[in-house]
Amino acid sequence: MNFRDLPGMPVARQSTESMMTGEWRTIRPVLNKDLCDRCYHCWAFCPDVSVIVEEEGSFPKVDLNHCKGCGICSVECSKQAITMVREDL
Repeated sequence: MNFRDLPGMPVARQSTESMMTGEWRTIRPVLNKDLCDRCYHCWAFCPDVSVIVEEEGSFPKVDLNHCKGCGICSVECSKQAITMVREDL
């Protein structure tokens, strides 16, 4: 199953795209590719459209310029492939 097989859902596509919000973050998501099964739940649930899937079958990436560090991607990851780590200040 991939993200194209997921049922349709509303996706906000203009939440923080026009604003750089990455500096608000105190923790950031880190993907463990060894655990990731590329289900793209992180992409589907990210409220800020910060998770990017460049092509089907690729690992998701996080746009750190827009990610606020809310951790929803980490919570929704059934494989626990995303951990939230404290930012270096």
